[in-house]
Amino acid sequence: MEKEAVKLYDLIDYQSQKAILAEIKTIISLLDSDSIMDQFQSVYQDIIRLFNGEYPGYRASNTKYHNLEHTIMVTLATARLIHGSVKAGFQFAPENVLIGFLAALFHDSGLIQTKQDRKGTGAKYTIGHEKRSVNFMKKNLVKKGFSQQQIDDCAQLIKCTNLKIEVADIPFRCEEIKNLGKIVGSADLLAQMADRHYLEKLILLFKEFEEAGISGFVSEEVLLEKTEGFYKNVTQKRLTQNFDNIFSNMANHFKYRWNIDRDLYAESINNNIKYLKSILSGGKKSRLFYQQHLKRGTMIKESS
Repeated sequence: MEKEAVKLYDLIDYQSQKAILAEIKTIISLLDSDSIMDQFQSVYQDIIRLFNGEYPGYRASNTKYHNLEHTIMVTLATARLIHGSVKAGFQFAPENVLIGFLAALFHDSGLIQTKQDRKGTGAKYTIGHEKRSVNFMKKNLVKKGFSQQQIDDCAQLIKCTNLKIEVADIPFRCEEIKNLGKIVGSADLLAQMADRHYLEKLILLFKEFEEAGISGFVSEEVLLEKTEGFYKNVTQKRLTQNFDNIFSNMANHFKYRWNIDRDLYAESINNNIKYLKSILSGGKKSRLFYQQHLKRGTMIKESS
């Protein structure tokens, strides 16, 4: 396949957790951070267990948009963006690189219900789930012997995934941790919107919003119709202003890791938005219309 034709999801088998973990480990080695490998893998396996319902005291994940796949893809995007930023001249100590990875792994753990919580799904915690994520992170990392400074740094990075919090209001310990916060926050947005099934998954996101009582979206159709505005007014603003364009370093990763001189995340996002605009161009449509035009994966079936 010619490099010009390669798309984001052509690089590795994204359906394989083993393949994704192997790629993340490759990037850790490219960052000369092999010293963090054991600690990273220990937490990574705990997160797998948590989402699968195998972590003591917790139910399996039951939010179909913010699920294990999303968490793993955000972690991969974080690894790629750290690598791309290092190639752009940023410097990160291995122990801080680890905190960036851990923040990505923990950032949506607050959507997991405890064994005793049998009402509804974890989506009811959507508003404010970041605080629950930080609390779970603290309990896990304390057991693993992480220092208070590491735990505090990880908490600040998780806050960067909260769209309601301004980066300027987060008291980072140092500039290096602040830059990692920008990377994790950027990776959360990039991984979602570059997903090849992003538009289909918005139907699942509506179900989460509905249970959480988030206003402004009375139907799946309305959420789809507001997505381009979200991209322009929230995502792009956050990436370029709040996170100081650090996302632009992603292109360096593909250049040095894959010899591809393009930003495959940006291309995938643009393609998603372009296709969304094409199906919205004739005005508001029915749910049946969206079912006919958003067929990738099994999202429509899962939302029924």
